[in-house]
Amino acid sequence: MAKNKKKEKIETLEDKLKYEIAEELGLMDKINEVGWGGLTAKESGKIGGIITVRKRKMKIKDDLKK
Repeated sequence: MAKNKKKEKIETLEDKLKYEIAEELGLMDKINEVGWGGLTAKESGKIGGIITVRKRKMKIKDDLKK
């Protein structure tokens, strides 16, 4: 008998940022409706680019604290 339980996934920093940015860009309705695979390359790239910028800013802040 196959179990269709989803494993609980530990959210990473990237996951948190991805959802936060998707919400800011107004894409959550589309994601909830068709999933992440339903995004266009442009939409996915926009999210990825913003994640990269934010991670760099976080690293700079961390480096300044040291």
